[in-house]
Amino acid sequence: MLTTSSVSGRTRVSNDEQRYPDVDTSVPQTARIWNYLLGGKDNFAVDRAVADQILAAQPELAEHARLSRDFHGRAVRHLAGAAGVRQFLDIGTGLPTADNTHQVAQSVAPDSRIVYVDNDPLVLTHARALLTSRPEGATSYVDADMHDMELVLREAGRTLDFSQPVAVLFMGVLGHVEDDAVAQTMVGRAMDAVPAGSHLVLCDGTDITPEVVDAARIWNESAALPYHLRSPARLAQLFDGLELVDPGLVSVTRWRPDTEVREIDQYGGVGRKP
Repeated sequence: MLTTSSVSGRTRVSNDEQRYPDVDTSVPQTARIWNYLLGGKDNFAVDRAVADQILAAQPELAEHARLSRDFHGRAVRHLAGAAGVRQFLDIGTGLPTADNTHQVAQSVAPDSRIVYVDNDPLVLTHARALLTSRPEGATSYVDADMHDMELVLREAGRTLDFSQPVAVLFMGVLGHVEDDAVAQTMVGRAMDAVPAGSHLVLCDGTDITPEVVDAARIWNESAALPYHLRSPARLAQLFDGLELVDPGLVSVTRWRPDTEVREIDQYGGVGRKP
């Protein structure tokens, strides 16, 4: 957490502020809270405090974060493998963790090209240092807000060829968009820019159980960016015009699982543009 103290009439800045001068470490941020839930170290006391408060209401949340990340890996492996996709646009990527999109895709197809999009300055700092690529492919980062889809697509076009299929990923980020129409417009603009054979990969929290609704309430009381749960039916509307890949929009643990795990209130799916 950012702190200062006065020593001999001078101000001494904490290590956090020295390491991340462009990062406000006094306000909890989604990417850092999620990083903490996934067991990462790129978070601050203020982020951990919010996460611990949520975990007190929903102890399973850390496991749910991991299971959602597992869905991400399975979806990317399917697309880079059986679906033959070689380009990935990961919008709202968050902080780098294990099994990032480029690592999963390039482990299957080394020539895959990946563009990450985020506007958190801490994410940018780590992306520059950690997001490397296999020599056969490419990895780049766009510093942009996902609401500015024109900027996202223009900058992503420096690395991706939009005449060839692209997998567009919105992993757990559209809950930060309260208005369904705005979320649909964002997804629609991204999918309009890519050709037939492209895919949408999406997951987000749902409002099925009271425990998750209460966890979202705690989050929204503390975090800088509110998170709005949707019903599975509302999430399904984000796939309008696309062909859902089997097994459709389901709890992320039910999407082509490696092992049987109970359902959770995170729903995800993969849709193909015909």
